[in-house]
Amino acid sequence: MNELIEINYDTEQPTVSARDLHMELGIRTRFNDWFPRMAEYGFKEERDFCSKKSESTGGRPPVDYDITVDMAKQICMLQRTEKGMEIRQYFLDLEKAWNTPEQVMARALRLADETVNSLKERCKFLGGQIVEHQKVIEELRPKASYYDMILQCKDLIATTVIAKDYGMSAKKFNSMLHDIGIQFKQGSTWVLYAEWQGKGYLHTKTHNYADAKGIQHSREHSYWTQKGRLFLYDLLKQKGILPLIEVA
Repeated sequence: MNELIEINYDTEQPTVSARDLHMELGIRTRFNDWFPRMAEYGFKEERDFCSKKSESTGGRPPVDYDITVDMAKQICMLQRTEKGMEIRQYFLDLEKAWNTPEQVMARALRLADETVNSLKERCKFLGGQIVEHQKVIEELRPKASYYDMILQCKDLIATTVIAKDYGMSAKKFNSMLHDIGIQFKQGSTWVLYAEWQGKGYLHTKTHNYADAKGIQHSREHSYWTQKGRLFLYDLLKQKGILPLIEVA
């Protein structure tokens, strides 16, 4: 079949250029005057035709319209010319070919192929997202482990134990907390500055002991609560000081 007018099959239903149809029909009336008159025969924009800019060699590109093949057939009939009948028959023959079982199957396979490719791209994107999420999980895993370790311990914790988490001695750890304004020494006992007191971070216990002569004495020792240990973790982390379990 000779191609009288190029058919666009990229849309849901085949369309043709209104300007191409105007030229092939041999219409002498200017296109800009002719097409609005044709559109008045009950055709609706966005249903039967859509405006577009046609290709131009220079200056402002002229307006063109993508029109459905059904609209094009009716316009051909309105012309009442041999050329109009010829082009209308051309469209009818194309429709028959378009609706053959082979063509319907081909379009279905093409649509299925496009769907598969779209799903592949989606899966590829989601796979990348999963990898990124896994990286974040791996980065957060040490923190979660340290939190879990703290939360599993319900007892009061000696400073010596927490200091070991940071690879320090109790003396060095206590001095660091003093330097950053957390605690100060009162006698032989470390106590919190007023800003941190009364928050349930630190608890003291009294221990009795006998000296070399057997005389009984008592001494207070400070212990960190679970809440206090988490407080230290968050505060020290803000200063770039991490427990060994998070240093990699």
